[in-house]
Amino acid sequence: MTVKIEKQENVWTIIHSRPEARNAMDPESADALYEAFIEFENNKDAYVAVFWGEGGAFCSGWDLKYAASLEGSEPLSSLDIPKNRNTNENGSDIPRGPLGPSRLELSKPVIGAISGAAVAGGMELALWCDFRVMEKSSYLGVYCRRWGIPLLDGGTVRLPKIVGQGRALEIILTGRKVTSDECLKIGLCEFLVEDGNSRKKAEEIAKTIAKFPQECVRADRHSVLKQSNLSIKEGLLYEWNNSMNNKILSKEGIKGAGRFTIGHGRHGDFKDI
Repeated sequence: MTVKIEKQENVWTIIHSRPEARNAMDPESADALYEAFIEFENNKDAYVAVFWGEGGAFCSGWDLKYAASLEGSEPLSSLDIPKNRNTNENGSDIPRGPLGPSRLELSKPVIGAISGAAVAGGMELALWCDFRVMEKSSYLGVYCRRWGIPLLDGGTVRLPKIVGQGRALEIILTGRKVTSDECLKIGLCEFLVEDGNSRKKAEEIAKTIAKFPQECVRADRHSVLKQSNLSIKEGLLYEWNNSMNNKILSKEGIKGAGRFTIGHGRHGDFKDI
């Protein structure tokens, strides 16, 4: 079994476990990760996911030993993206990316816990997460630059949105190692922890997020993800409609205000809410 799920109440830790290959991705692992995140998305009791690679590496990218074994007139047919692989609860298509979940647009947050290498397609999977917790010795990089393998799992799409076009192009075209210190400096990760602690820190953050009213969490997350190509005016209107049309304020906000009036969550207290 290359993928495991460990559950702590409403927090799911989804674990890729191919340590013998530094968690390189083969079709079996890609399918298993995809199915794990679909299960997370569709389970009403799952609120936040932590994505972690077991054995000291997050993911070293596409399994090149598997790639070298491909033969035939269409050796890359196994990477084709089915148009109707699966559907979510509202019936929309959710295809599998070459490395698994990279094309999913989930309604719930995913936190990347990065140890060791997150390179090539592994870097793309890290960028797919909402944000990242990196260990000091971990690193990112487009290491597939050396082998003529292009980015196929969102790297050219997500990296510029995070660090800007110029920096993204430099990282992509040179394929160089991007250390955890630099990642923190340029916004490629949000937390830097001692080696061996990325999963623990990510799960702590996930548990904090899981305590909050979830419809509000998901509405605000959705507004952030959808506004990047909108004008300020369009973004403000989208934000308003996203929450008001879904009645987030009336379903959760009014109840929250009631809890405040009887003494909960006063003076910035995020524990007693």
